Amino acid sequence: MEIIKAVIPAAGFGTRFLPYTKSIPKEMLPLLDRPAIQSIVEEGIASGIKNFIMVTNKDKESIINHFDSNPLLETFLREKNQQNLTEDLEKINRAADFTFVRQSEPLGLGHAILKAQHSIGKEHFAIMLPDDILISKIPGLSQLIRVARQEKASIIAVQEVPQECVSSYGIIKIKKQITPNLFKVAEIIEKPKQKDAPSNLAVVGRYVLSNKIFSSLEEIAPYAINELQLTDAITHMLKNNEKVFAFKIQGLRYDIGTPVGWLKATLGMALQSPEYGPYMRRFLADLDSPESFVYNKAKNIHHII
Repeated sequence: MEIIKAVIPAAGFGTRFLPYTKSIPKEMLPLLDRPAIQSIVEEGIASGIKNFIMVTNKDKESIINHFDSNPLLETFLREKNQQNLTEDLEKINRAADFTFVRQSEPLGLGHAILKAQHSIGKEHFAIMLPDDILISKIPGLSQLIRVARQEKASIIAVQEVPQECVSSYGIIKIKKQITPNLFKVAEIIEKPKQKDAPSNLAVVGRYVLSNKIFSSLEEIAPYAINELQLTDAITHMLKNNEKVFAFKIQGLRYDIGTPVGWLKATLGMALQSPEYGPYMRRFLADLDSPESFVYNKAKNIHHII
């Protein structure tokens, strides 16, 4: 089973980050030295993805420009002997191709995936949601692809969440547990009340799905209220005897869909970085000191890396 295509839905308005997202896409929020969307693409490439289909809207041109070549900038950097500043992007452009598809209205995640149908064909493909940043030795998507090949079936990533958080997620109902981390799915309940949740295994933003998801999306579309949901289409597949498994993803997940989540990701990744970690640890250790930067403004000036 060859899985070399990934759909990245990136057409939302990012209202939680207004006014920032009035002019700059949420997916272009910085995570250390790169925009968040680049981290998603790098995970995909490390997992064997060669074709990315990004679903955007008319206000997301900066995403397209980011992954396009810029001959003027490249010439300038060569003349300054600073080619290394765009080296990661050049590696991405050599490793992968990009297709950009427009979603003219925000009609739900399922609708965004349906817009990519003509770029997929009859194969299994990945879906990567930009709000979820996964940090792990084995890339998160690579873990799913391995299981999809093993089971020859659709796979969704899940994570255990505290019981008080289940109403914020799609929660799986387990049909059968295969291994400590692998489950056969009976149903997905979207944002259940705490008392109604069938488990504490929440769907997170990585999927490997059969192309049959498109026919399920088309069949449920006439009955969708306001938005076409991907989880509803996966449940439709299950009811039509399509096997779907859930895999408990290994690694650290950051949800950057809210300002607090983005701040946690930025701080957490900075602390883990060999380059920025020592500076940040000293900065934070100083917080409880009477000599803290809060009282001594000069301490905020020293730090050229």
